[in-house]
Amino acid sequence: LIIKKIKTICLIVCLISVNTKKKLMKKLKLASLALVGFAVTSLVSCNAPKEQVEETASDSTEMVAEVVSNTVVDIAVGSADHSTLVAAVTAAGLVETLSGTGPFTIFAPTNAAFDALPAGTVEDLLKPENKDKLTAVLTYHVVAGNVMSSQLADGQKVATLNGQELTVAIKDGVVTINGAKVIAADLAGSNGVIHVVEGVLLPQ
Repeated sequence: LIIKKIKTICLIVCLISVNTKKKLMKKLKLASLALVGFAVTSLVSCNAPKEQVEETASDSTEMVAEVVSNTVVDIAVGSADHSTLVAAVTAAGLVETLSGTGPFTIFAPTNAAFDALPAGTVEDLLKPENKDKLTAVLTYHVVAGNVMSSQLADGQKVATLNGQELTVAIKDGVVTINGAKVIAADLAGSNGVIHVVEGVLLPQ
């Protein structure tokens, strides 16, 4: 009888030990899964900022690489004192030409310079039937190449896209082109330079 009791007790102890081992293994498995999940989550969270940084760096590089256009036409368009000139260039169909590679040197009359012309002159030039005449006047203000103010000399003759020449005069530090005073010089653009003049230059 005593032996039977001892066997029974041993059996119970063995069962308890097996159950304990199973529970322990289950807990270990759960713990392992939790660690794996944590590791994966950590890896993802670490990688996300890196991707964002790489994307930001890439965007910044593209922005730096982008070339911003600032042609002589853009400069004129951005000037409130040259709206009449811009309207004339547009009417003559010269916007695309003067936005090209160039380079171009433009002697740009102000709005006041156009206003000083005889009444009705500007309106007449802007008419579609006078496009050739308008083009001749405008191209008389344009010189091929980058001609900076430091390159101008007294008595110099400058050939224009019109085919005729402009005459440069310098006296007491004041530069004039065909008698029209240069009031702002060396406004550099990506495809040329602008010198602002206070008079409209009319070809012969």
